[in-house]
Amino acid sequence: MGTFKIEGGHQLHGAITPQGAKNEALQILCAVLLTDEAVTIHNIPDIVDVNKLILLLEDLGVKIQKKGKGSYTFKADDVNTGYLQSEQFKKDGGGLRGSIMLVGPLLARFGMGYIPKPGGDKIGRRRLDTHFEGFVKLGATFRYNREEHFYGVEAKELKGTYMLLDEASVTGTANILMAAVLAKGTTTIYNAACEPYLQQLCKMLNRMGAKIQGVGSNLLTIEGVEKLGGTEHTMLPDMIEIGSWIGLAAMTRSELTIKNVSWENLGVIPSVFRKLGITLEQKGDDIFIPKHEDGYEIQNYIDGSILTIADAPWPGLTPDLLSIILVMATQARGEVLIHQKMFESRLFFVDKLIDMGAKIILCDPHRATVIGHDFKSQLKATTMVSPDIRAGISLLIAALSAKGTSTIHNIEQIDRGYENIEERLKAIGAKIVRL
Repeated sequence: MGTFKIEGGHQLHGAITPQGAKNEALQILCAVLLTDEAVTIHNIPDIVDVNKLILLLEDLGVKIQKKGKGSYTFKADDVNTGYLQSEQFKKDGGGLRGSIMLVGPLLARFGMGYIPKPGGDKIGRRRLDTHFEGFVKLGATFRYNREEHFYGVEAKELKGTYMLLDEASVTGTANILMAAVLAKGTTTIYNAACEPYLQQLCKMLNRMGAKIQGVGSNLLTIEGVEKLGGTEHTMLPDMIEIGSWIGLAAMTRSELTIKNVSWENLGVIPSVFRKLGITLEQKGDDIFIPKHEDGYEIQNYIDGSILTIADAPWPGLTPDLLSIILVMATQARGEVLIHQKMFESRLFFVDKLIDMGAKIILCDPHRATVIGHDFKSQLKATTMVSPDIRAGISLLIAALSAKGTSTIHNIEQIDRGYENIEERLKAIGAKIVRL
């Protein structure tokens, strides 16, 4: 189990560039299975979850060539579908939540898709019903081995249909979309997710020859085609990493520039941070954050009531940023209610912040009230264990702002979502060592 040792209380300075988007990568990489032609992808983040998926593709028989940092060419012209029923696949596929998105492309092209119960963050229930209900509506037969927790779908032919998703699941929409592009006839997906990463997937598939309309809306219409071709694709910067660096700048009262953020794809993220009192300046496609020497003040609502920040499907605020916003609020001037609607275990890391001296009331599994210190009482260093990716980065931000030397164990969770993090933080002045 890896460990970070962090000496907190130092101001940072300089510029940091966000990695390619993890959540986009997991979709885009699975889509290479939809064609036997070469697909070149740029700006792929070098992180554990993405690298695991690349290895899974290689084990499936996909030919992979590394072209440079973050750039790969994939060619799925000799896929070994027998690997899907092997014990090795059951082991490897079960260690990565993103492996669920292999099912749609495999079903569309080869008439079969299997997956062990996926792993990932322990943040509460993350059901797969939406995925498999969509496949069944397209004409697939579903089966589930309860003893081995092994899922499967099979179909001789997929047929387009109308479906209303029971939730606007990003991975569910992506998976069903990838199955539908090669189905016979027209598929309509209502209550579809419309995150920028899903829009990126749609644009890439259309360049490959798919016929998808309604991109960016919650109503997608897909006219099935017989075959897809190769393409080249560049992934967006990771909006969760961008939010993480905004939180880091605020908590350490540092002057930072976040480079190449793709402002037009950030949605409500800048305005949410501004409600917390953070000054963000747009300079070209960069975000400049000045030193907040006098701290930052949380806005109340017009009637004076306490601000509530809650997650919601796009264009609402992504749930992945709530942990970071919660940590930032511990040193703000004012109070805020954090409402994590989507996952019932994601706020359970707040006990570690309370140990550091934060004023947090955990109301229930979904809500926490934070009373800010206004930097009058600095967080105290402590020893912590990272429970998941986003809690892990939040604890790291807290440690970098705290007085004294903190230790964070189980940092493999952070490595799953953040590329080469300690070297990038050292480059802007952080005192961090990997043990």
